[in-house]
Amino acid sequence: MQTNPVSLPQAKESLQKVFGFDEFLAGQQAVVERLLAGRSALAIFPTGGGKSLCYQLPSLLFEGLTLVISPLIALMKDQLDFLQSRGLPAARLDSSLDRERTLSVYENLAAGRIRLLYISPERLNNERFLQSLRRWKIALLAVDEAHCISQWGHNFRPDYLKIARLAKDLGIGRVLALTATATPPVARDVAAAFGIAPDDVVNTGFYRPNLKLAVTACSSQQRDALLLARLKARAPGPAIVYVTLQKTSEELAELLRAEGYPARAYHAGMEAADREAVQNAFMASDRMIVPATIAFGMGIDKRDIRYVYHYNLPKSLESYSQEVGRAGRDGAESICEMFASADDVVVLENFSYGDTPTAEAVDGLVRDVLGRGDQFDLSAYDLSSQYDVRPLVVKTLLTYLELDGAIRATGPFYAQLRFQPQRKPEEIFPRFDQPRAEFLRKVFGQARKGRIWHTLDVDQASAALREPRERIVAAMNYLEEQGDLIVEAAGLREGYKRVGMPPDLGAVTRSLAERFERREQHDIDQTHRVLEYAEGNGCLTRHLLAYFGEQRGDCGHCARCLGAPGKPLPPPTHRLPDQSDAQVLDALRRERHAALQTPRQMARFLCGLSSPATTRAKLRAHAAFGRLESTPFHAVLKFVENS
Repeated sequence: MQTNPVSLPQAKESLQKVFGFDEFLAGQQAVVERLLAGRSALAIFPTGGGKSLCYQLPSLLFEGLTLVISPLIALMKDQLDFLQSRGLPAARLDSSLDRERTLSVYENLAAGRIRLLYISPERLNNERFLQSLRRWKIALLAVDEAHCISQWGHNFRPDYLKIARLAKDLGIGRVLALTATATPPVARDVAAAFGIAPDDVVNTGFYRPNLKLAVTACSSQQRDALLLARLKARAPGPAIVYVTLQKTSEELAELLRAEGYPARAYHAGMEAADREAVQNAFMASDRMIVPATIAFGMGIDKRDIRYVYHYNLPKSLESYSQEVGRAGRDGAESICEMFASADDVVVLENFSYGDTPTAEAVDGLVRDVLGRGDQFDLSAYDLSSQYDVRPLVVKTLLTYLELDGAIRATGPFYAQLRFQPQRKPEEIFPRFDQPRAEFLRKVFGQARKGRIWHTLDVDQASAALREPRERIVAAMNYLEEQGDLIVEAAGLREGYKRVGMPPDLGAVTRSLAERFERREQHDIDQTHRVLEYAEGNGCLTRHLLAYFGEQRGDCGHCARCLGAPGKPLPPPTHRLPDQSDAQVLDALRRERHAALQTPRQMARFLCGLSSPATTRAKLRAHAAFGRLESTPFHAVLKFVENS
């Protein structure tokens, strides 16, 4: 790519005039310089370190669209409010927009009035969006939370691997990957995926001198009293209390309110409007406390969070670093304390076990997929239901097959399009020349007409009319953008090409099953690294930084440096299966549930871990579901296998 004609002095002028900043923060100028030179870059900045400016500023300077991919809708909304308040031409496309606002965004994109567009990774599964994307000139692709691309990152998302491939397919020469949590191996994975040179990795370090880290070893029964004691002893201030389970956030909020504190729960099981209300109240408050699962805080730019408490153990040091990083973004002193109980290990480990598919499921799914021919399509949802594997795990398995060269994705598409005419056909067709008008008449003629909605089987119409499905989809997409139709897609399917049939399918399925087992062990190891951190005697800050590859001496301000010694956590209090559990197991087997055929399925059920099969069979309401949720999964599995 040719060097962009924009100079660094011009960038600094925009920094001052548009954003109101006199100087770049650490690392920002280095990233912007690389982008101005036409190179891709990886920015590894701590939470609150100013990653977003690294693409917001260039979006004003480059000719073309800056496309930002982020899984955080809250971040999109917050940043968009900021940008629009300064008159910057930015927009977002996400599931929360109504039809009118969505059409307005597309209209402005087509007219070139938008310079920066936020989307979620899932938007790349939208066939109609991808067609639009190919019409736009993309000057910069920014990928937030880029650690998700690495299968060894703390939040691996298969959809992220498609981003790197899409960037190559679209010929996007300038990519900016951003993350606040990347170990050296994860950083190498991200850089390799996007072709980022080692010299273009900008890592400012993770050290935040205003964060006072503390760990208190305790039993699970002691945590309520410890939290209340801390709140009473410390000055009021906005606080997040991170928990693992949704019910814990509700119970803790009730406890805090009973003690006179302004507290509200937040978790993914709440209605979207209720979650937004809690978030807005927290943003406006100078003393509100939110007991929350990890869904809270992602992308929320509240700069005066004074306290972050971990009521439960975080699942990894990456998660912990990201969560404590939400405190003190204004630079003022903030306290981050973990109430470390070994009782939490069982719950965290059981989550990992719940995601691991059985060897039988892997074998059946792989043979199914590779037996569909040289060109095929599938529904991840259908496969999930058929083989009792969680949808995300199905996507991961398909990604592994791609990485191993067995299949190649040809792109997502929808089996059907439903459309609702907003104008009569005689008002639509005359706007087009005769061949195009005739084409549209034929497409409309292929639709099954209902009272309000018409349904079009796109592949069937393509075959009947001998027209490419891409042309049909593009036409419907265009008519929607013009306000002629309301269009809804249904039946998402993924297209694939079989690159080659492996000579030994048994070896392939065994290898994939082992890969999932390694991932399971990796996740469990991550939890034990949290335990090592909690029990260690040395400087907490130094320990955490070393995990991310940063060498630094003792901080002098964490709890360990100030004299609080590390000590072993009290032993866990979980129980092992007994004779009464054996009787329940016998009764379950006599009920002959199709969803509980293998030992692993039964163990997951007893541990309270749902699966597609148990959900479909409505077994979550069964009296035995979760009977052994506080028992280690491996002990439950052994109990099931030996009983």
